[in-house]
Amino acid sequence: MVRSQRLAEADLSGLRSVKKVSGERIRDERRRRGIKQGELADEMGVSSRWLREIEAGNPGTKLDDHLNATIRLGLSAGHIVLPILFISQRMPVPQSLLHTDLRGLERACVDLIADAAIKAMTAELKPSWWES
Repeated sequence: MVRSQRLAEADLSGLRSVKKVSGERIRDERRRRGIKQGELADEMGVSSRWLREIEAGNPGTKLDDHLNATIRLGLSAGHIVLPILFISQRMPVPQSLLHTDLRGLERACVDLIADAAIKAMTAELKPSWWES
């Protein structure tokens, strides 16, 4: 089969690692809190079987389901979101992004994005007659 010339080459193998580590983190946090699979699955709107697939890191699971569980358990989503940025930039995923608590880095990214958005909005709304 000939690959379309209109599509970029993509190495998505890093997503397997993201799903594997994410599943382990979800399972470990659920167990730590004493939450049954059925309880979390019901809250997520998925079956217990599907949650087992997520926790096992099955590559066929959807990242939005990993995010759903991660957010409901109060875990940092950085171990999912930040590696995707590296993958989209065609860069190898640093393993530390998968195995480190990234709350501080996550917050710094959100602050950086918010600052950029505020600056852009300010520049957009600033009348031409205002002095710099």
